Amino acid sequence: MQLMEKGDVENQTDVTEFILLGFGDLPELQILLFLVFLVIYIVTMAGNFLIIALVVTDQHLHTPMYFFLGNLSCLETCYTSALLPRMLASLLTGDRTISVGGCMTQFSFFCFLTTTECYLLAVMSYDRYLAICKPLHYGTCMNGKLCLQLAAGCWISGFLLCTIMICFMSQLIFCGPNVMDHFFCDLIPMLKLSCSDTSQIMLVLYIFTFPDAVSPFLLTLTSYVCIVSTILRIPSTTGRQKAFSTCFSHLIVVTLFYGTIMIVYMLPKSSNLRALNKVFSVCYTVLTPLANPLIYSLRNREVKVALRKAVRK
Repeated sequence: MQLMEKGDVENQTDVTEFILLGFGDLPELQILLFLVFLVIYIVTMAGNFLIIALVVTDQHLHTPMYFFLGNLSCLETCYTSALLPRMLASLLTGDRTISVGGCMTQFSFFCFLTTTECYLLAVMSYDRYLAICKPLHYGTCMNGKLCLQLAAGCWISGFLLCTIMICFMSQLIFCGPNVMDHFFCDLIPMLKLSCSDTSQIMLVLYIFTFPDAVSPFLLTLTSYVCIVSTILRIPSTTGRQKAFSTCFSHLIVVTLFYGTIMIVYMLPKSSNLRALNKVFSVCYTVLTPLANPLIYSLRNREVKVALRKAVRK
């Protein structure tokens, strides 16, 4: 987008609200989409709250793996609540407007929680690496103090990146147009609507992409390469299956999260692929938080045992 000169910007009227098109190009499906996303929201919240409650109350789940799983469920609860209620209100009422301040707030939560999830998934993969590749040292390495430090580091790192990005974005000027072809306030669509010079923000984004997205991904990938290599060296089939079952659920979650994010942000930003981009955005913002509790509850024996005990009580 060609940038306006300073004098032109000053002659424009500041935009006070954006219009999120969302799924407005499907007017006949608005009620159906509302019901679908409402069910997804309810199931996501219930599933993640259930995981948190089981991890807190069941003594058998007071281990590093489930401690991090509880953190992930807490994060997914916040993540879903930052995006879905606004979209549900838009689908129900037809009001697609959102104030600039509200858009900034939504993006800040999205940025904070997405970055935190990248780090948290990396920490969870490192935990599985120690459990499978260094089982004799696992108990001493992954102690309670280290678990707290790693979890706190994930949340603090996400908050710091969010704070830095919002400090730069608060200086942006929006003077029209104000129509955003998305269902939530994401960075690139917001920058396209800005009349300011966005080169500085893009530079900051590129600088922080490696430590806050690429590094956690590479750590996760390296951990699983080591895990798979170790599992393949186990002589017995039963032993390989038992070792792989302890990390299979997490591997599915990692694949869903990073797979859809890579498609969204690496897909060419052409008008023909805009609808496809929106579909994949739904996958990592809406379906991944839904999948996490389902995957862990259906694939994890300890969680199923804890759930049966809770139901009996």
